[in-house]
Amino acid sequence: METKPLIPRAQARQDIDAAIDWYLQEAGPALAGDFIDALEAAFAHLGQHAATGSPRYAHELDLPGLRAWPLTRHPYLVFYVERGDHVDVWRVLHMQRDIPAWMHAPEET
Repeated sequence: METKPLIPRAQARQDIDAAIDWYLQEAGPALAGDFIDALEAAFAHLGQHAATGSPRYAHELDLPGLRAWPLTRHPYLVFYVERGDHVDVWRVLHMQRDIPAWMHAPEET
């Protein structure tokens, strides 16, 4: 089975950095490390099985191909689109966010 690389967009990298910062400040280094481990496990899974994510938000947001995958033990979703040679990670958002508003935020470079 071919493993596709995951390529996070700038907003996804910012989302990840913000989540890690929150965990470090509010929950401590152990939970921040657990978040990183859960994110790495999700990325590894999606690299091999990108089609397993839920297409729910693709329909709600009219973004064809968009899928979401939850992190284990953390209330975050990885939003991505599978491409021919990689997985394009759009966002990593807390489940309590206004997902439609955050997904349509302009891309920062």
